[in-house]
Amino acid sequence: MTLPEHDVLKAAQDNLWLHFTRHSAYDTAEIPTIVRGEGSYVYDIHGKRYLDGLAGLFVVQVGHGRQELAEAAAKQAQELAFFPLWSYAHPKAAELAQRLASYTPGELNRVFFTTGGGEAVETAWKLAKQYYKLVGKPLKHKVISRQIAYHGTPQGALSITGIPAFKQMFEPLVPGSVRVPNTNHYRADEITGVKGMTPEEYGIWAADRVARAIEMEGPDTVAAVFAEPVQNAGGCFPPPDGYFQRLREICDEYDVLLVSDEVICAFGRLGTMFGGQKFDYVPDIITCAKGLTSGYSPIGAMIAHERLFEPFKDGDTMFAHGYTFGGHPVSSAVALANLDIFEREDLLGHVTKNEPVFRQTLDDLRDLPIVGDVRGAGYFWGIELVKDKATKETFDAAESERLLRGFLSKALFDAGLYCRADDRGDPVIQLAPPLIAGQKEFDEIGSILRGVLSEAWARL
Repeated sequence: MTLPEHDVLKAAQDNLWLHFTRHSAYDTAEIPTIVRGEGSYVYDIHGKRYLDGLAGLFVVQVGHGRQELAEAAAKQAQELAFFPLWSYAHPKAAELAQRLASYTPGELNRVFFTTGGGEAVETAWKLAKQYYKLVGKPLKHKVISRQIAYHGTPQGALSITGIPAFKQMFEPLVPGSVRVPNTNHYRADEITGVKGMTPEEYGIWAADRVARAIEMEGPDTVAAVFAEPVQNAGGCFPPPDGYFQRLREICDEYDVLLVSDEVICAFGRLGTMFGGQKFDYVPDIITCAKGLTSGYSPIGAMIAHERLFEPFKDGDTMFAHGYTFGGHPVSSAVALANLDIFEREDLLGHVTKNEPVFRQTLDDLRDLPIVGDVRGAGYFWGIELVKDKATKETFDAAESERLLRGFLSKALFDAGLYCRADDRGDPVIQLAPPLIAGQKEFDEIGSILRGVLSEAWARL
């Protein structure tokens, strides 16, 4: 039975605990309720249409309303609704693992399924710890990650996350996580204390901070470096040329695993199947989720280099880790159908072709006094907002609160654009539309942003 509209809204108010949400914001306001999606658009309970400028949550790669994905789920549920991967296999998980291995660079052939990205990150850290114990380096357990980087909400993944405000209420967390600078070249002068570094110079400087951190912690204690190809939190920081090549050299020198956290950046978001391929590096582990099914069913994965699996082949050794719904038959079937769409419609080629078009649409907003920087890659972009373009002066905490939560988030949504306005770091607007989007959607995004940002500046 479907609840009437009024009852749905009341149930949302009275019973639903929303994620990452200040519920006080809805004391006197209705919770926005989305009921339907089609292509690059979603519709609320009142029938109003919004351009999905965030692909749900960097997820809906092939767009909303794909009937064949729903049909793949229904067919699989009728055939085999559930069976765990605990000492058993089922056909769709096996086929999906093989297919993912065919896309990965190097020898990343072993696929461990989870139900989401945070679980994939958790799995990667646990694997790194056990792997080094098995190969006779039991002290190697620490992880290095970047400032402001977000890696998930489970206790281990949250420890790796570099956003203090997200962590403080859950301390003490898992020990052994160390932070280094990120690749925000726009703020390089402030981060380094050296003025005028080129992007390439800054990239090498930032990578070398990883080497310094490994030395400071002790190479015999560091197991892994976690890094997103394009860092999400803080507003889409792309890596300068040479950054990941230097990071790969450092990890090899100190026998540290390079984990490419591609929960957002895999499956076409950057125009390549895996984010590392965009920037020409081969990690030891890939963590992924989101776009693998375009959100039609939950799934995630840790994909490991074959050498990391070797110690688990002998005797009674096992990786004592797993999830009930990891590699769920329905989700695996949906993922395979989703990847079929990728290939049939050449979504990777579509994103690659349209990347400069999307970038230009956003670059055109640089004439606005509030727009300080535009950065990103593929269909994954951030716009940093500033108080003074000449000095790059940012907004203080109170100003950010008024700007982002007091005006921008609601104003953008009311204007028909669902995206992210946030201040994990400096105030930014993030955009990551479905991979099927094109010039029409870009123009709509640009038009709405221009109008709302112009009003925001006038209010300041």
